[in-house]
Amino acid sequence: MDKTFLTWPFFEARHRALFEELDAWCADHLPVAHGDVDAACRELVAMLGRAGFLVHTGADEGERLDVRTLCLVRETLARHDGLADFAFAMQGLGMGAVSLFGTPGQRAWLARTRAGEAIAAFALTEPGSGSDVAATTTTATRVPEGWRIDGEKTWISNGGIADVYVLFARTGEAPGARGLSAFLVPADTPGLAIAERLDVIAPHPLARLSLDGLVLPHDALIGRAGEGFKLAMSVLDVFRSTVGAAALGFARRALDEALARVAARRIQGQALAELQLVQGHLADMALKIDAAALLVYRAAWTKDAGAARVTREAAMAKLYATEAAQEVIDAAVQLHGGDGVRRGSVVESLYREIRALRIYEGASDVQRVVIARSLLG
Repeated sequence: MDKTFLTWPFFEARHRALFEELDAWCADHLPVAHGDVDAACRELVAMLGRAGFLVHTGADEGERLDVRTLCLVRETLARHDGLADFAFAMQGLGMGAVSLFGTPGQRAWLARTRAGEAIAAFALTEPGSGSDVAATTTTATRVPEGWRIDGEKTWISNGGIADVYVLFARTGEAPGARGLSAFLVPADTPGLAIAERLDVIAPHPLARLSLDGLVLPHDALIGRAGEGFKLAMSVLDVFRSTVGAAALGFARRALDEALARVAARRIQGQALAELQLVQGHLADMALKIDAAALLVYRAAWTKDAGAARVTREAAMAKLYATEAAQEVIDAAVQLHGGDGVRRGSVVESLYREIRALRIYEGASDVQRVVIARSLLG
């Protein structure tokens, strides 16, 4: 693959060293068998933990998450195996609230997820509130023991295999987004049930959760009551850029597969690569990849440089990188002809993997709204 982007001023020597270490590890260990997706994710979390890469999914107390590292790891994993990227990303997103705001007691779970000994999940979405977090209806009511949670969550990544969930519920301090709070919920808590497992075009562990009279102790609250929306947005401010990085990894792999294909495939006595129209497609693919990379690593560098919020930069990175990757992968499928839609081929797998990235953690049109409001505000 083209590694020249590693010379860009966004990166330090430690980032380049991590890339080389991880890329070599991926070449030796990925992809894993995906036949049993739950088992594959458990295996990947354990492997990444043993290799020491999950340490980057959280920060030591008083330290900041390094967003460039998160992006670089996600890009590299995605290029080798989309499920490995998913396993890594959810350890970070799932425990992001604890990493940023957790108490010492709550951080004991973070130590386990960073070691690959426990699987994390981020339970925000509901049937009636995806992008509109303020419409959350799951309730958290104060009781003598602490908090009683009632409601439902859906499209929860790692649902069904997670050991711990960070869950958002309405505590009612104010209307809308200002009345939400975040809670740390062990998966074996009575009242938490897996209501449905969800099957999607690129299989990942996903579930709908039922929360019926689930009682948590007082110290399950993460941060302060009523600050759940602020907490969730702070987590997404860190991790939204990394979705763009994962898309970038998929796009790079698609370009590599396309280059190999057009060099080997011959038509009318010449390689596909010699046709000017094919060269035009390749040029467009490379252009979109570099533009996406610049936006992703600008957002990551800006956050690492100390910016309190990178909402606009992260929205631009996520929007452009995921949309561009969809176009790059579609072009790679086209250049493969019939083989591009053969189930099990690399580009066919990438075609299924990329689609969800344009939806989760803020759909593309939501990112457009975020960018426009930043301009108008």
